[in-house]
Amino acid sequence: MKKVGIIGGSGFIGSHITELFLKNNFQVKVSATNINREDKYEHLMGFKNADNLYISELDVENRAMLDEFITDCDYIIHAGTPFILDFYDAEKQLFNPTVRGTEIFLELISRSSNIKKVVIIASVAGWNTNFPLPADGKDFNDTYDETQTRYTSTESHPYAQAKFLANQVVCNFIKEHPSLSFEISTVSPTFVIGKSLSNREDSTSSGMQFLIKNRIAPNDFVQFLYDTDVPFAMVDVKDVAQAVFNAALTEGLHGKDYLLSSETYKTSDIHEMLNNRAPKNRPQIIYKNDLAKKDLGIQFKPVEETLNNF
Repeated sequence: MKKVGIIGGSGFIGSHITELFLKNNFQVKVSATNINREDKYEHLMGFKNADNLYISELDVENRAMLDEFITDCDYIIHAGTPFILDFYDAEKQLFNPTVRGTEIFLELISRSSNIKKVVIIASVAGWNTNFPLPADGKDFNDTYDETQTRYTSTESHPYAQAKFLANQVVCNFIKEHPSLSFEISTVSPTFVIGKSLSNREDSTSSGMQFLIKNRIAPNDFVQFLYDTDVPFAMVDVKDVAQAVFNAALTEGLHGKDYLLSSETYKTSDIHEMLNNRAPKNRPQIIYKNDLAKKDLGIQFKPVEETLNNF
C-alpha cells in the first residue's frame, strides 16, 4: 500500500484531498498542529477507508518533526501554509510558516530516498499578489495564464506576499537541484469555493462565502469588495483536490505550476448565486485553465453549480 503524507490535510482544501486519497486505497498520514485538538481533524475519521488514516503532530518550522513526518511517505502533498486575512503579527503568522517553512521542507525532502512525487498547493497570489484586483498594468478584462510574468507588490496583503515569496523559493530550489530523484509540481488555485467537510469555523474560504452570501462586512477590505463590485476568479474545492491527486500520480510534470480556475463573476453575482438566484451577468474566463485541463485532465465545474450548493 502506497503512503501519502498530507501537510494541512484536515483543512478546507486538505480534507477533500485526504478523502480522495483514502477512497483510492492509499495509506494517508495527515498533520495536526496540536494532536490534542481532536475537533480539528475528527471529521476525517468518518471518511471511507479511514482505518488507513494516521494523524501526526507537526510544526512546519520544526525540522525534527517535519523530517519524521516525511520519512516513510511515497508522496507528499503540502497544503499546510496558513490562509489568514486578519492577523496580528505578519512575520509570525504568515511569513515564517509560509516562507521559512517552505525552505525547511525543501531542504529535508531533498535528502529523501523514498519520495516519488511532491505536490505543493500554492496560490494565485504566486502569480499576482494584487488578486482579486488585476496585476499592475492590466485591467479586470485582461486574461492571465502561465506564460504571463508574475507580479508582486509590497502594497499587497502580507498573505499574498508570503505566498509569492514561497513560490519563488520553490522555483529557485528546482533550478538549483537539477538532479532530484523525485518530481515537484505546484498548483495555484484562485478563490476556492464549495462545501467544507468539517464543522470547523476557522476556514477563511468558507468564511468569505458566508460573508458574501449575507453581505456582511467585518472590515474595510470586504466592504471594498461590495462597494466596487470586484470580480472574483473562482474554483471548486473538489476540482482543486482532483488536480492535486492527478498531479501526484502523473509523471513528467516536474517544475510546472498550474493555475486552477473556473469562471470569474462580480461580487454581486456571487451574492446572488450563494442565495440560489441567477447571476445578472455572464461569466468570464480571466485566469485561464487550459494547461490544467491538458496536463491534469480537469474539467472545471461551473461556478453557479458550486455556489448554489454552498
